[in-house]
Amino acid sequence: MKIKKYLVASLLCGSGMTAFAQMDTLSFTKERQEIRAIVHDPASSANSAESCNDVVMVGAKGDISFTARGLKDARSQEKVVFKSVKPVPGSEIIRIYNANTAVVNWLAAVQLQVDGHEVALKVRRLEVYVKKQGNWCRVAGQGTQVDEQLFPDPK
Repeated sequence: MKIKKYLVASLLCGSGMTAFAQMDTLSFTKERQEIRAIVHDPASSANSAESCNDVVMVGAKGDISFTARGLKDARSQEKVVFKSVKPVPGSEIIRIYNANTAVVNWLAAVQLQVDGHEVALKVRRLEVYVKKQGNWCRVAGQGTQVDEQLFPDPK
């Protein structure tokens, strides 16, 4: 009898966790489009407003910057010059919460120059945006280089 109760409880608990783990990638269509536009055009409105001065960015080597200026300074010390950062089409996973917070995961094809040498790599980005005074502001971001030997391009 105890085994039967245990099995039923285990099944119910497992099925509940499965339902909880599903992501909502369909709600908040307008906000999702706004965030997708920001990811595809970094020069767009995100972080351009006065209210967007609250950010934590983690660099490739674990360095932390609290301002856009701090991030640029860290990159210049590492002698890194970004030539281009382009989203890989269809790689975005955008989750919106309460129409004012977005968590975005996307794959970037990055061309850069490190200490005078050209480098091409893929970076998995995780970014958090908050809507302040009607503008989306990136408040957190981190990129991790994708090991293309372990995770080749699925093309």
